[in-house]
Amino acid sequence: MKLRDRLRADFPESSGRRLKQWLESGRVRVNDVVVRRGDVLVAAADRIDLGQPAVMFPAPLRLVHQDEHVLVIEKPAGLLTIATEVERTRTVYRLIRDWLDAQAAGRIFVVHRLDRETSGLLVFARTAAAKHFLQAQFRSRTPERIYVARVEGVVREEEGTLTTRLVEDRAFRVRPARDGRGQEAITRFRVLQRDRDSTLIELTLVTGRRGQLRAQLAARGHPIVGDRAYGSRRDPLGRVGLHAWRLGFVHPGGERIVFESPPPPGLRRSRMGPDRRRPSG
Repeated sequence: MKLRDRLRADFPESSGRRLKQWLESGRVRVNDVVVRRGDVLVAAADRIDLGQPAVMFPAPLRLVHQDEHVLVIEKPAGLLTIATEVERTRTVYRLIRDWLDAQAAGRIFVVHRLDRETSGLLVFARTAAAKHFLQAQFRSRTPERIYVARVEGVVREEEGTLTTRLVEDRAFRVRPARDGRGQEAITRFRVLQRDRDSTLIELTLVTGRRGQLRAQLAARGHPIVGDRAYGSRRDPLGRVGLHAWRLGFVHPGGERIVFESPPPPGLRRSRMGPDRRRPSG
C-alpha cells in the first residue's frame, strides 16, 4: 500500500489537500522516520505517526543561521531590534522570543542592534555565556560589520575615513558635536558605484554608535537616500537606503564565522552604471 492511501484510511475526515500539506511539511513519520512522499510503499505493520505542525519562523525576518550558541537573522527595514517606550511588541527580539517559546527552545539575548530604518544582519546569543563572549568582542571593536548605502550626490573620493564625535540632542537625534563633546565615531568608506545624482558606497564600522552612519554621512553633505530625518530630499526606495550586508565574529566555539546578506535589488540598482564594483569580501 502507498503511504497516501494509508493516510486516507487512517484519517478519513481529512482532504487530499490536507494530507499533501502534512507530507510536505514533514509531519508524517513512518517508524519514526519523516517521509514526505505519498507514493512510498508501507506495510500493514509499519507505524504511521502524525507530528505537531512546525512552528514557522516569523515572516518579516529571515533565519540565516542558528546553533546552540548563536542565532543570526536578517531584519527588514521598518522594524525595531528591541522595545522602546512607544513600541513594545513589534520588535525583532519579541518575534524571535515568541518563536522560541512556542518550541520550548530556550532564550535569546541581545548582543547589538540595528536602527529601525536599517535592514540587514543581526546576531543574538542563545545563552548568557555566549552573550558576554560576543559583547566583549563588540566592545573591543573586533567584529566585522560592513554596510552598503545609497547616498545623495556624487562622492568624489574613492575611499576614506569619517571621524567625528557624536552627541544626542533633545529630540534624541544623533548629530556631530562642535565642541569636542560626545563619543568618538569612526567609519571607513569606499565608493562602489557613482550615478548621476547618487552614490553607492560601502561602509565599515570601526566604532558602532547609535545612528553613526546616518549622522556622519549627512554631516558630509551626502545624506542616505530616503533618510528624511537627516535631510534627504528623495525617497525612491520607500525606505532608508542602508543595509548591513556582512557580519563576522568569533563564535563561542572558537572559530571565526562570517555571514552575508545581499543588499535589496532596489538599493543596488543604477540608472547610469559607471564605476561599477562589487562589495569587498
